[in-house]
Amino acid sequence: MASSLLPTLPRLGVTVASDIDSNKVATEWFNTFTAAATSGDVDTVLSIFIPNALWRDLLALTWDFRTFSGESKIKEFLQNRLKPNVIYDFNGPRDSAFQQPAPDLAWVQFTFTFSVTSVGAASGVVRLVPQKDGIWRCHCILTNLEDLDGYPENKGPLLSPEINHSSWEAERAREVAFEDENPTVLIVGGGQAGLSVAARLKCLGVSSLIVEKNERVGDNWRKRYDGLCLHGPVYFDHLPYMPFPSVWPVFSPARKFANWLENYADVMDLNVWTSSVVTSAVSEDSGKWTVTVKRGDGKERALRVNHVVSATGLAETSIGTLKPPYVEGMEIFKGKVLHSFEHKRALDYAGKKVVVVGAATSAHDICADCYRHGVDVTMYQRSSTYVFSTKNGFKYLTDELYLNSGLPTHSADLLKASFPNLLGTELNVRSVDALAEADKPLLDALRARGFKLNNGYKGAGQLLQFLTKKGGYYIDVGASQLIADGKIKLKSNSYMKKFTENGILFEDGTGLPADVVVFATGVGETKGGLKSIVGTEVADKCGPIWGLNSEGELYGVWRDLGVRGLWSATGHLAACRFHSKHLAMQIKALEAGLLKERYSLPLENDQGL
Repeated sequence: MASSLLPTLPRLGVTVASDIDSNKVATEWFNTFTAAATSGDVDTVLSIFIPNALWRDLLALTWDFRTFSGESKIKEFLQNRLKPNVIYDFNGPRDSAFQQPAPDLAWVQFTFTFSVTSVGAASGVVRLVPQKDGIWRCHCILTNLEDLDGYPENKGPLLSPEINHSSWEAERAREVAFEDENPTVLIVGGGQAGLSVAARLKCLGVSSLIVEKNERVGDNWRKRYDGLCLHGPVYFDHLPYMPFPSVWPVFSPARKFANWLENYADVMDLNVWTSSVVTSAVSEDSGKWTVTVKRGDGKERALRVNHVVSATGLAETSIGTLKPPYVEGMEIFKGKVLHSFEHKRALDYAGKKVVVVGAATSAHDICADCYRHGVDVTMYQRSSTYVFSTKNGFKYLTDELYLNSGLPTHSADLLKASFPNLLGTELNVRSVDALAEADKPLLDALRARGFKLNNGYKGAGQLLQFLTKKGGYYIDVGASQLIADGKIKLKSNSYMKKFTENGILFEDGTGLPADVVVFATGVGETKGGLKSIVGTEVADKCGPIWGLNSEGELYGVWRDLGVRGLWSATGHLAACRFHSKHLAMQIKALEAGLLKERYSLPLENDQGL
């Protein structure tokens, strides 16, 4: 990742006044851009971009998630995709504003809308930076597909005004049963990802069925450990079409959120088979999938569908309970060993000594739960952890855009997406430093206890750590202070050597007595859920799932996996809300014959981020 991606004023060789006429700057650039883009004039478009500009496209021009960095890559992309009259009907600039997020950073930001021939309606976000010649040029642009030609979302004024006096309940029962028909899409997993995709598909007129292994929607949260809460703020976590009420807790208890998911499925009239599992999914030469589903009563049903969506989550729990890694001597240990996914409540360990192996979110939650219930607990930290507080953290991460701006959630999502990960990472490094200063008393107290800290992957904090590693961080909701105060004991200065009959021996010769050892050591392979549905052979034909490619885009999730009709959907709530529409539009476009060719990054040319 080149540091030169950040367009600092010293790097640009300019200074800037604060009284910029942002609308004039935006209008001049936009007029040139629209004329050149409509006519397919690539050279003129490039002339109003700086050499190290970034263009991020989400489906609108590529039918994929792409970020083109630098003049040569943008030129190649435009020469392939920007033909005369491919994009037209521009409207803008809108919401133009001069922004100076730091003393050495300044840009004019605005939004616009446009149409893509034979594809649909799209939106854009642009940031212009000043140049030595007095011209403002584009440093970063997002183009995002919003709606498909001829297939808008069925909501609001497009809903049928017909009155249903008595038949709704019977109609819903028939719809859920699929007795005489097959769904177009089968979604495996009824968590936030599966529900979001199903809701989006429903609004696009595509029938879907969710197959959920648990007895109730929301059990994937309801059955986790008692002390679990969401660590993301409610205003960042809304689901599609149905935001949380304004009185909802900022950080939702897991069981309360589980009930919300169950209500969401009901209110949105989503088709869900609970207590059901996919026993096989076989791809036919015709392009369809034959999927066998075993219901709770033991009966099996074979469905023929066009698409299968794996929405089983980031964890590998769909192929069996996660197991602790083997450590020498484990078989002679007289106590209990379990993975954090098996942990339910601290009271199960009353009167016992507990060691929690790991130092990320689950480890902290379990340790805090133990302390609150009077259980003797020690955290064993194997490697460093990125930590920030909820008190200060979300001021830097989400509050300005999602809480204080007054923007509709989708508008905030677009602005967030308009910072490609290649660029947003550099900005995040600055936020990490500022946040660390705000959290300095807490972080210093942790270090004094021997807790090992880092600044996240590439020094960019929580987001890149999540997108690359799926963990290794903790958003502090209280456990860090308990560690700092010595209320949660800590072992961090030696590697685990082996189990003894009554505890753990470390390489430095010290030991920890233990009756219970909980391994909070990660969630396994994200592709595991896919393997449990279609088998290892088919799953291995897919590209990677999770992690960032060389363009800073997520591998595999919400996009083409490389196997016809097979998809993966997973991520935090905000990602599920925003990208579920992208996935649903791809499926609808394939069904309607709109999606004919993708412009994708070949895997063989990708080295990852």
